[in-house]
Amino acid sequence: MNIVVLDGFTLNPGDLSWSPVEALGNLTVHERTPANAVLARAAGAAALLTNKTVLSAEIIAALPDLRYIGVLATGYNVVDLAAARARGIIVTNIPSYGTYSVAQWAIALLLEMCCQVGRHATATRDGHWSRQPDFCCRETPLLELAGRTLGLIGVGAIGSRVAQIAATLGMTVIACDPSGRIPAGVKGVSLETLLAEADVVSLHCPLTPATRRLINREHLALMKPTAMLINTARGDLVDEPALADALNSGRLAGAALDVLSIEPPPADHPLIHARNAIVTPHVAWATSAARSRLLNTAADNLCHFLDGKPINVVS
Repeated sequence: MNIVVLDGFTLNPGDLSWSPVEALGNLTVHERTPANAVLARAAGAAALLTNKTVLSAEIIAALPDLRYIGVLATGYNVVDLAAARARGIIVTNIPSYGTYSVAQWAIALLLEMCCQVGRHATATRDGHWSRQPDFCCRETPLLELAGRTLGLIGVGAIGSRVAQIAATLGMTVIACDPSGRIPAGVKGVSLETLLAEADVVSLHCPLTPATRRLINREHLALMKPTAMLINTARGDLVDEPALADALNSGRLAGAALDVLSIEPPPADHPLIHARNAIVTPHVAWATSAARSRLLNTAADNLCHFLDGKPINVVS
């Protein structure tokens, strides 16, 4: 069986082993694949593994040997599922591999907005503390999270883990989820109520036609001026120019984002330099532990497919 990884570098820049996948067939790994090279590199492959390389209906139709697509991520919007189904191609994803890492990053972004640890450390290094007449040197207002309300949009594995951590910090947690599943200890509310009541809104829902630009001008207007937004899910959940306007006008207190709609973003992206915005380069998922789980699950998914008992199927 010919197995081709189209964009393996972000998953495995060299610190992991492809051996679990290599044991299943004739493996070729490409670090990155530009759009104009997908067909040439995928030709003859029975199994394709992709993270962010798009497999459109046209590409799928042009690959007669293709039987299996393994998405090296939880989100699978890079694959035209209708085209795959029409061909009987199994598509799988990797659920839950990054639950702890992404939840940890979301909380890290929250704490950075509230405590500005990096800014205070830089100020100390630059001599601000040494020049102070007092024993402490506060560079920015500091916020305590206890007693504040966290609103979660989406409470799957990651959202539920964020809820647990937030509760230990003394926060009240409210949530809305299209599935209607709300974890114990979390109050279920409507989206409008969540946006109006939350001091912090954190996004943990998948990107679908219904959730694209979910955080738009209308919904931003419902949020408190003192509220903060966190996005570690998908960039297209947010109307980015609207969010930049809300931050720059003081309509919203802050935002911390690990994802953007275009990745990598242009240097003049409106959120990179927006007031009180923290933007990190889509790395919440990328701890060694999470990437190792992802790679092993990708191999397990393919192994189950070959055994005729596919798991984690999204097609």
